[in-house]
Amino acid sequence: MDVAEDPVSPSRHDGARSALPVVQRLSCEAMARKKLQPVTREDARAIGAMLRGLRRAAGYRAVQDAAAATGFPAARQTIYAYERGGLTPSLQQFLEITEFYTLHPARGDGAKLEDDLRAQAVAAVTRALTLRAYHVQQAHELMDRLQPPLAVSRRHRRRGS
Repeated sequence: MDVAEDPVSPSRHDGARSALPVVQRLSCEAMARKKLQPVTREDARAIGAMLRGLRRAAGYRAVQDAAAATGFPAARQTIYAYERGGLTPSLQQFLEITEFYTLHPARGDGAKLEDDLRAQAVAAVTRALTLRAYHVQQAHELMDRLQPPLAVSRRHRRRGS
């Protein structure tokens, strides 16, 4: 790209300064990452049990039935691994699978009524957000620690103090 075409360039090819603000670009250099704590076996099993319960409540008796459904967001082997607690889905994956089961039930034997299935899905998401595997609790704790102290405005101070 020519300097004259670059809208974030501080000067043009003729040496004149651009009136546009200078935008700093993010660096793509390697950055050290803090390794996340492994998901506990209890959390992995709880997440798997919730997914298995939702699958069955949606009328999918077997994992292969769900995996064969049009638009299913995961592979059969992946779902097996999630349900037995061998792998833990990301929060995004968990939400996508939960949404699929709820909005695209099989309506087979054992399928719950739509309202009951939706209630179970909401309960599963609520429960998942409390598990340490998804770090939501840690995010809330961090927000509490980062809150600025509340200052009493001059207008609301008591007189005589």
